[in-house]
This record gives sequence, structure tokens and C-alpha cells, in this order.
Amino acid sequence: MTASLAGAGAGANPARGEAAVRVAGEMLVLRPSFAALVAAEAALGSLFALVERAADGRIGIGEMVTLFWHCLRDPPEGLTHDALGEAVAEAGIAAATPVLRVLLSQILQGR
Repeated sequence: MTASLAGAGAGANPARGEAAVRVAGEMLVLRPSFAALVAAEAALGSLFALVERAADGRIGIGEMVTLFWHCLRDPPEGLTHDALGEAVAEAGIAAATPVLRVLLSQILQGR
């Protein structure tokens, strides 16, 4: 499955804290809703600690992918956590950073 990342994209509303990720040619919206953040926190532990680790440059790629995974709005059938992880790995950390920044900002600001 071919994948890449984009900081903003079709269907993503930055005013709502949304970002986009392209997987297999399809732009997927990441929306850090309350339910998504609760699920991410259950998987990752404290989101405030995650933000602190990110600010210190200590966030792991697995943590980033898990946050992205839980924030996916309407993921297509057949998309897996691993495929999303491959998208992040293929695109590189520099490409994932704008997407992560949007989500972390939402966590801190709570729009």
C-alpha cells in the first residue's frame, strides 16, 4: 500500500484542528475529537506527557502513528494501523511533523 503524508488536505478543516494524511492515493482526515483523544490516551498514556515528550523531541514513531490512528475520521475499509505506520515511515519524520503539530496543538488548545 503506497502512502504519504500531508499537513493539510482536501476535507481537512484546520479551524477544527484537523489535518490530513494520504494513504494509497486517498486523502484521509485526522480529527482529534474528544472520543479519539480518549482512545489515544488509553493506548498511549497521558496526552500531556505525550505533548511534553514531543516538545523535547522524545516522541516515538509508534506513538505518533498511534495518535494518528485514533484520530482518523472515517478510515477506509481495509486500512490497518501498520499501513498507516508504513505511510509515516515512507514519508519520513519531516513530513509527519506538520500533521503531528496540528494534533498536538488541538490537544493543548481544545478547540
